[in-house]
Amino acid sequence: MASTFSHQVPLKKGFGPVSIDEVCLMHCVFLFIGQAYKTTLFRNVQQMAYSLIEYRSQIVSGTLPKDDLVELKKKVTAKIDYGNRILGLDLVVRDEAGNMLDPDQTSTVNLFRAHETASRSVDDRIQEEKSRLQNLETRRQTLFSTVHTYSLLMNLKNFVCNIGEDAELLMSLYDPDQSEFISENFLVRWDSMGMPKEIEKLNNLPALFTDLSSSVLMRPRLFLVCQIIRVGSMELKEGKKSTGGLRRPFGVAVMDVTDVAHGKTDDEDKQHFIPFQQIAMETYIRQRQLIMSPLMPSRVIGENEPLTAVFNKVIATREVNHKGQGLFVTLKLLPGDLAQVRKDYPHFVDRSTAIVRKMGFPEIILPGIVRNDFYITLVQGEFDRGKKKTPKNVEVILSVHDDNGSPMEKAVFPGAGYDGISEYKSVIYYQVKQPCWNETVKVTIPIEDVCRCHLRMMFRHRSSQDSRDKSEKPFGMAFVNLMRADGTTLKDGRHELIVYKVDGKKSEDAKVYLGLPATWSDVEERERQTGKQFHHTGAIPVTKDSFQITTLTCSTKLTQNVDLLGLLNWRSNPEDLEQNLQRLMEVEGAEIVKFLQDTLDALFNIMMETSEKDTYDTLVFNALVFIITLIGDIKFQHFNPVLETYISKHFSATLAYMKLTGVLNYYVSHAEEPVLTERLYTALKALKYLFRFIVQSRVLHLRFYGKNDDGDAFFNSIRCLFLSFNTLMDRPLDEGVKIKGAILKYLPTIINDVQAVFDPVELSVLLAKFIENIPDMQLVRQKLGCMCKMVESDLFKQPDCRDVLLPLVTDQLSGQLDDYSCKPDYEACVQLLSTVLDHLDRKDVGPTRGHVQLIMDRLLRRVNRTVIGMDRSSSLIGHYLACMTAILKQMDDMHYAHYFNTFKTRLDIIDFLMETFHMFMDLMGNVFPADWMVMNLVQMQVFLRAIIQYSDVLNKFFLEPAHFNKPLWDNYFLLTVAFITHKTLQLETFSQEKRTKILNKYADMRKIMGFKIKEMWNNLGQNKIIFIPAMVGPILEVTLVPEPELRKDTIPIFFDMMQCEHNFSPGRTFEKFENELITKLDQEVEGGRGDEQYKVLLEKTLLEYCRRHRYLSQSGEELALLLSSLLENLLAYRTITHDESPEHRMSCTVNVLNFYKEKKREDIYIRYLYKLRDLHLDCENYTEAAFTLLLHAELLEWSDKPCAPHLIPRDGQHQWTQQELKERLFQEIICYLDKGKMWEKAIELGKQLAKMHESHMFDFVELSRLLVSGYYKAIQALKNIKDCLQGFFKSNKMFIYRGKEYEWLEEFSGRLLSQFPSAVRMTSTAPPGTTSVTHLDNIQCFTVKPSLSVPHQFKDKGVPEQILNYYRANEVDQFQYSRAFQKGEKDKENEFATMWIERTTYITAYRFPGILKWFEVKSVSVEELSPLENAIETMESTNEKVSNLVQKQACDPSLSINPLSMMLNGIVDAAVMGGWPTMRRLAFFNDTFIQQHPEDHERLEVLKQLIALQMPLLADGIHIHGEKATEQLKPLHNRLVTCFHELREKVERQYGVVTLPHSLTEKKTSRVGSVVMPYIHSSSLRRMSVVSTLSTASSGLSSSSSDGPSCVSSQESVVFPSPLFVSYF
Repeated sequence: MASTFSHQVPLKKGFGPVSIDEVCLMHCVFLFIGQAYKTTLFRNVQQMAYSLIEYRSQIVSGTLPKDDLVELKKKVTAKIDYGNRILGLDLVVRDEAGNMLDPDQTSTVNLFRAHETASRSVDDRIQEEKSRLQNLETRRQTLFSTVHTYSLLMNLKNFVCNIGEDAELLMSLYDPDQSEFISENFLVRWDSMGMPKEIEKLNNLPALFTDLSSSVLMRPRLFLVCQIIRVGSMELKEGKKSTGGLRRPFGVAVMDVTDVAHGKTDDEDKQHFIPFQQIAMETYIRQRQLIMSPLMPSRVIGENEPLTAVFNKVIATREVNHKGQGLFVTLKLLPGDLAQVRKDYPHFVDRSTAIVRKMGFPEIILPGIVRNDFYITLVQGEFDRGKKKTPKNVEVILSVHDDNGSPMEKAVFPGAGYDGISEYKSVIYYQVKQPCWNETVKVTIPIEDVCRCHLRMMFRHRSSQDSRDKSEKPFGMAFVNLMRADGTTLKDGRHELIVYKVDGKKSEDAKVYLGLPATWSDVEERERQTGKQFHHTGAIPVTKDSFQITTLTCSTKLTQNVDLLGLLNWRSNPEDLEQNLQRLMEVEGAEIVKFLQDTLDALFNIMMETSEKDTYDTLVFNALVFIITLIGDIKFQHFNPVLETYISKHFSATLAYMKLTGVLNYYVSHAEEPVLTERLYTALKALKYLFRFIVQSRVLHLRFYGKNDDGDAFFNSIRCLFLSFNTLMDRPLDEGVKIKGAILKYLPTIINDVQAVFDPVELSVLLAKFIENIPDMQLVRQKLGCMCKMVESDLFKQPDCRDVLLPLVTDQLSGQLDDYSCKPDYEACVQLLSTVLDHLDRKDVGPTRGHVQLIMDRLLRRVNRTVIGMDRSSSLIGHYLACMTAILKQMDDMHYAHYFNTFKTRLDIIDFLMETFHMFMDLMGNVFPADWMVMNLVQMQVFLRAIIQYSDVLNKFFLEPAHFNKPLWDNYFLLTVAFITHKTLQLETFSQEKRTKILNKYADMRKIMGFKIKEMWNNLGQNKIIFIPAMVGPILEVTLVPEPELRKDTIPIFFDMMQCEHNFSPGRTFEKFENELITKLDQEVEGGRGDEQYKVLLEKTLLEYCRRHRYLSQSGEELALLLSSLLENLLAYRTITHDESPEHRMSCTVNVLNFYKEKKREDIYIRYLYKLRDLHLDCENYTEAAFTLLLHAELLEWSDKPCAPHLIPRDGQHQWTQQELKERLFQEIICYLDKGKMWEKAIELGKQLAKMHESHMFDFVELSRLLVSGYYKAIQALKNIKDCLQGFFKSNKMFIYRGKEYEWLEEFSGRLLSQFPSAVRMTSTAPPGTTSVTHLDNIQCFTVKPSLSVPHQFKDKGVPEQILNYYRANEVDQFQYSRAFQKGEKDKENEFATMWIERTTYITAYRFPGILKWFEVKSVSVEELSPLENAIETMESTNEKVSNLVQKQACDPSLSINPLSMMLNGIVDAAVMGGWPTMRRLAFFNDTFIQQHPEDHERLEVLKQLIALQMPLLADGIHIHGEKATEQLKPLHNRLVTCFHELREKVERQYGVVTLPHSLTEKKTSRVGSVVMPYIHSSSLRRMSVVSTLSTASSGLSSSSSDGPSCVSSQESVVFPSPLFVSYF
């Protein structure tokens, strides 16, 4: 799947369309669904797939321009690379055009850099996603650090306000801290019906505030303010005769957009509500004025207070009584300027979007932008009331006129979103003497008309009554010229205009008033120039009124700077030239870049026209340096192309090179002068463009004048410059460090330009001498960086120049990377080395063989040692590995041969090869990330070729016995094995498509290396024996690689090893090989290697070779079959380890450990014992875990011998003696037995430990702990713990299974069937052979009973029941199952007479409990019990139960009487539990039966004795029952007594009277007072009841029959610790 994105969505090379096949794309989507199992991941991938489909639709449409297609291609590739990463696929490396790189056509270093760049790009994308979701603050900081210009998109959705008249909404960005408007106004006109004037824009009035720099957005506070202007009558709701069309203040709306500007809020769909603050009504204001006028002037927020003051108060108080009125807007911050936003967000910004510009230039000024805007702000005025009693209602009418007085049409723009108008009328403040407007409009006129245009403001009083208003004429006029007399535009800032009286037509005649001063500052200037006082009475009289405006010029063609203008017009005033040149450095940068070409032309014209003298050379040089430095600033960096264009197309000063080089040489040679130091530093920063001018000037000179005598002067000036540099660099470090660093940084920037007019080889020599003049320990990083730039220059592409520069580079790198170097700069070194290697690997640099050989001789060993000594976590290790790989890749066979010839001795070659082999093994797959598949494959390809070369060296120098070096060969073989088994080369783990591509590109490198291993092994000859058995494991790893040809070629090495050891060993065996192969095979298969095909091939190959051998035919064949069996078990074990069934895993584990037990491989055997133990512990099978560990303990002795390493458990690091380890194991086993309630076994092991502590270890503290163990008490306290034993049959195999406590057969069957889902459970309990089986896989389950085998120490003794219970289900291997069946003709009246019992006895392979919960049945025997024998067993069982239940009741008064009641009732009251009436119905005692069965006479006597024996037992039971019976049970007891008397009378009359010793029911008390009740068997009862000559014909230990697969009843007193189940498989 590694190619899902990268290969199934191919991109055509060049700028052609991206071909994304629909089928592949849908496959990609479905593949996503299969792998993206996490919800978030799936959604991300799904969204990417949708994006790719969308991109495809755009591409196939064929409508995209070329540039847009390239950008879309980058988006597609970025999306693909991101998808590869989040899905864990391979990283795809591409060139700048988005095409995948071909490793054969790309240098190794460049390939590494491409991987690094691609990985970093994807990491940044992932980090960006995380930041977007997790940390908006981090995202904001990152955004503002990478983008410098932004746009704020605002969309006015609605304006809710009941005005009743037309209205204008003026919206702009405002900084309350600086009281400064940032943008011009966005104008929206609203009609009296509450709808936009342009109804088609309803709910969609977008505006884009552009050119917002990061410094603007990062202000502490930023607000969006809206001024609402009412357009109608003077007062609301006036009559029809009132004046209309008046612009009156109505209210404001303010919103804090700081969070939006800072990037903390980003939701373009969220509608923000901006509350509306209305100003007070006029009538209210008038009343307030009348009431309060005697006391104080009115300061209520009313309509006469400026709107700016109103929204400032709203911002300050944050309290708005909006009553639901306000604006609804959406906001979104977009990165980029207007052009970028239109390109990236066409769905947001279209033709209907109003563009709201910033008032002023953006932070970054782009060339080609033409603006000629004047922002005019009507600030305030003060107007005399004249003959009126109240102040005037002043309206200002602003217009633009030319010098003839003609108006400029549509030159005034009141706000963005509407076309220009010819006149702008201000807001009218009612009866205010000092109105403050603060209204800003934009004036835009053609640049060529600016010089003859001026602004004119007419002042008019407006009346509220229409009739009077018509008679009102303007009472004042003011004007101001846009351009001053000296050619500069009107200065930015505040201007106090002179208000002239409008009196007749003169006041409107431009020719008249333009001759008058416009501002009071003009008056002062005239008075200063003429010395005459200004007269207020002239052609047009001056009023007492005052008026102020502010202006802001935003023009790319006009300047306000006098000094710049003076420089541009220097010929007009040559006497001021020196002053203008000096002041140029004080001019604002924005002004200079606007006139860049004109300024440069002026500077070089000054230089050319004064070429015979150097009066202005230094000043021009400094000015030129200033301009170049200015363009290097980030604000003006986009003017670099303008400067480049000027140099190549417009620059024409043919002699400028002499002037510039002269001044530069002077600065460098006099660098020690403090005055010139800073100038030189600034000049060095501009060195690149200075030499562009110098070289271009020289080229122009040669073009026009050809080569002449001054050519040497130019060359000498360059040589002199380098000589000055050399002298400067050779000074002590503390002198001019800043200058030295600047020279090293900026000198390489001139190389490509200088070589066009200077001999390249000589230039290379000059550069080499320059570097050599730098002291070794000074400015190391700067020096290496300078050399790196030299290598990147065009000089290094020329072989002759390379002959000069490369020895210098290698010398410097060799000194830095030398073993004795002090603190080398590894980063700078690898940057230089990688640049050199990258250039040498190109096709256009000429012959490079000698240069590669130079690098190989001088640097290969040092690079290797640098890599070896570098920390693998270092960020530079990948760079050095790429360099080393590049060197090896560029070396041919002759290079290798030459390199090894440079070693003086064989010992030197050994050192090199050893460190190389170790380095290769350490580097393969451990440096480059796993997803850098291409880089890893290239590395492996290069290593393969190098290893093959080193193989030839081994054969040549180290194969003969005199020079044979085993460690060297060991490391060689280990390296080759590590190469073959490296994960990068395991093609089987890749998709078919990826595998095919790798094979086509690199072939299967494993096979090549495998063939080489076989060849090298065969070359060893008699030396092979010293590699056995050490090389068995490595060769096994190679043969296990799942590649058929590789396996076939390397498996025969095993036979060669067998043969070799057989020939050289004294016993003519291959025991070492066999043991090592078994050990390693176990480890490898467990680790996941090996398969069925390998098992077959290994057996076949070894058999084939061994059978052809004279001496190995038999032993070799045995080994081959043994290995095949081992592999079969190991593969089954490995497969089953992933099985959900722990039983399956346990079974396979036991198979494997039994195999190793037979082979006496204790080391592996113990390892699998602990695996089995862990499986048991996971299932809480503590008993089985204990018996598993006991197998390990049995391998140890009670001695102080040290443990062999293989006897120590896997999790132990301690060095144990056998006694210590065995004691530790016993303690752990006892702990497990305690948890498994196997206290008897725990006591047995504890006794062994106690004996050792007492007689050998003398640890009495531990002995006392063992002696006070509570296991005895636990045994005595155990009551009714109930488990069962089950048997099962499947596929003709039988097993006995030890179930869980209280587990029923159905539960066990269900658990068993879950392990074998395809099996069918048989419902019949008949033997499988007697039933019809149609299913191929059947399971039969039923309950079995263990055959109790009483230990000899308990024979004929009264043993407590708790102790006997242990032996009923433990330490047993014999089990019985009884099945009733009818034999002969069935007696309808008494079926028991013909009911026989089929008793099957099973003997297991091992005793229970053991290391498993089940064991296979090894033998089966079947016997039949007659009805009489069945009756005897039934009576014995009944008597035994009655006897022991009576004893329990007698010994423990706390026991419930209910079990006793039920048992007595069932026997004496003719129930079916086995009393005498039942026996009588069986008709065993009639004459007919006795005559027909004379052989049963003895059995009948036993049966009679058992019946008679039951009576005294029942008597004791009745007696105890009477003592314990409650009042509720008295009726039952009386009934039992009556029935018992009748029964006893009949029995005694027919079978006699039997008495029992009194001692059978008396209580026996222990020393601590507890009741110890012996368990009495039925045989003991008969033996002690009468003195009889009867033989115990029937076993007293026989178990009761079982006629169904159910557990023993809960009321029984005989219990089994573990249910045993028999199953047939």
